[in-house]
Amino acid sequence: MKTITVDLDATPSERSYPIHIGSAILSQIELIMTHLPRKRVAIVTNTTVAPLYLERLRSALEKQDVASVPIILPDGEEYKNWQTLNLIFDALLTNRCERGTPVIALGGGVVGDLAGFAAATYLRGVPFIQYPTTLLAQVDSSVGGKTGINHPLGKNMIGAFYQPKVVVADSTILETLPERELRAGIAEVIKYGLIRDSAFLVWIEQNMTKLLARDPEVLIEAIYRSCRNKAEVVEADEHESGVRALLNLGHTFGHAIENALGYGTWLHGEAVAAGTVLAAELSRRMGMISQIDVERIRNIYVQAGLPVAAPNLGPEKYLHLMGLDKKVAGGKMRFILLQRIGEAMVHSDVPAGVLTETLLGCTAHA
Repeated sequence: MKTITVDLDATPSERSYPIHIGSAILSQIELIMTHLPRKRVAIVTNTTVAPLYLERLRSALEKQDVASVPIILPDGEEYKNWQTLNLIFDALLTNRCERGTPVIALGGGVVGDLAGFAAATYLRGVPFIQYPTTLLAQVDSSVGGKTGINHPLGKNMIGAFYQPKVVVADSTILETLPERELRAGIAEVIKYGLIRDSAFLVWIEQNMTKLLARDPEVLIEAIYRSCRNKAEVVEADEHESGVRALLNLGHTFGHAIENALGYGTWLHGEAVAAGTVLAAELSRRMGMISQIDVERIRNIYVQAGLPVAAPNLGPEKYLHLMGLDKKVAGGKMRFILLQRIGEAMVHSDVPAGVLTETLLGCTAHA
């Protein structure tokens, strides 16, 4: 097992927390025991994960005399909304969960975002613990404290920054992950190499076949290096006022794709992959990277079996939806662009003509 500590203040504090990454660690309840003072937890999961892992976690908790309240949600991005969030609140209130009752998220990014937002707001804040069950959640969404829900007008527009007490990423859980979900998670792994860790990108290219084959050592290394990158960014900018925005490479385009097609039609990682290719092409048209760089980026997503052509929504639709993005400031859209592979920047002065040309050129044959 490998452990990374997310230090959120100048010196280690109560808000700092560990990310435990390893094989077959779901049942190692000692990893979270210090955060279970009342011997009672609520476990938020979904209809897909519950039959696979809920009883295993509940049984391990019971052996430590910890009772649990299961809250099973419908599965899918389309359920990341107020109605589903209220199901969590209903269960917490019905079972008289108290301020000291931790909320455990056992699931992928949607479960983590919903459970985290519920934990942030129920009784004005209860302890929150993450057990991510998808590669995307293990390498990205479970770390950093972003929680929230979607709105018909925009993805993740309503939420809160609320850090977990501990994250437990069990790589063996990924053995049951559908192939499409695995590939979608790799999109976020690639992101770290593109924005800040070019050596990691080379490693990903060299180990893609093993990643797709779920080689245990390679998976753990990918999760560890991704989380280390994410932790360093979050430590520097917890509330996304600066460098943390770079983690959104490809997301401005990607969120527009998800919204336009209907949440859940494309997986988040699939939309991010196509969005990142658009961001790379925009970076090239802005004179920042070369065509060779763009092709390298395109090829790594092809290698991962991810889409590299964005759907042809038309420039007007893209521009409208991207105007609803969280990163809009002063009425200007802000894009994460690549100065070079391994270094990204926030850019708010993209000429409208260049953006339109990029959308036309990269989606016309999608």
